[in-house]
Amino acid sequence: MVDTAITLEPGLYVTATPIGNLGDITYRAVVAMKSADLILCEDTRQTAKLCAAYDIRTPRSPYHDHNGDRVRPGIIKKLQDGASICLVSDAGTPLISDPGYKLVRDARDAGVKVMPLPGPCAAIAAMSAGGAPSDQFFFAGFPPAKSGARSKFLTGLFDIAVTLVFYETGPRLVASLHAMAAAFGDRHAAVARELTKMHEDYREGPLSALAEHYDHTPAKGEIVIIVHPDQPKTASPEEIDRFLVDALQTMRVKDAANAAAQSLGISRSIAYSRALQLKDGA
Repeated sequence: MVDTAITLEPGLYVTATPIGNLGDITYRAVVAMKSADLILCEDTRQTAKLCAAYDIRTPRSPYHDHNGDRVRPGIIKKLQDGASICLVSDAGTPLISDPGYKLVRDARDAGVKVMPLPGPCAAIAAMSAGGAPSDQFFFAGFPPAKSGARSKFLTGLFDIAVTLVFYETGPRLVASLHAMAAAFGDRHAAVARELTKMHEDYREGPLSALAEHYDHTPAKGEIVIIVHPDQPKTASPEEIDRFLVDALQTMRVKDAANAAAQSLGISRSIAYSRALQLKDGA
């Protein structure tokens, strides 16, 4: 148990908390929560469990989407008067699909220092162990709940050629997986559930297979969906030649090469080089 308390510099501390396993909180976060004048909570009952585990006795106050507009001016006044306040969500890093953006924005506009206390984040945890390409990824948050809006939202992500990361709830998981298969094709994906908890689970497979599995085995808990990038098409030399021979009958070399690259998923330089050879009778 961390017993150390310090005098915190005045300001707003955006404090990451565990997404499941209470042991994942950082030493710095515990010290800050013990030392702060106030902890702003998405749900005070949820944060109370964490505070009890680490003997954090700092006063707690609710701050969420429903009361934010009403209580935010008073919070900003406290910060301007020199208070040190920790902002936490129910789990993970605040502002990542959680309330808090407007408070951080208003605090900065008011000249208040805002400091991140980094730590757990479900999206990053899932990506780190999910086996998808992680050099680039796009965090898309929660898809819309209504089917029409969800379909439009997902279709708009089709051309993003990196790993896609979503949050979802158990009751909406199957519908979202079906919608993703329709929008992206049957890409390889992973569903990560209950991260850092006793029943942590990763299941991989094509989107359609995952939808079928969870249709028969309903999922519970917090969920991250990872959708792999679309795999590049491959074409044999024979397929490339057939395409280019046909294209060169009506197109210039450059246009034929561009058409082959787009249709067959090959590089334009390779297509152009081969088109020149075919044009010259090689």
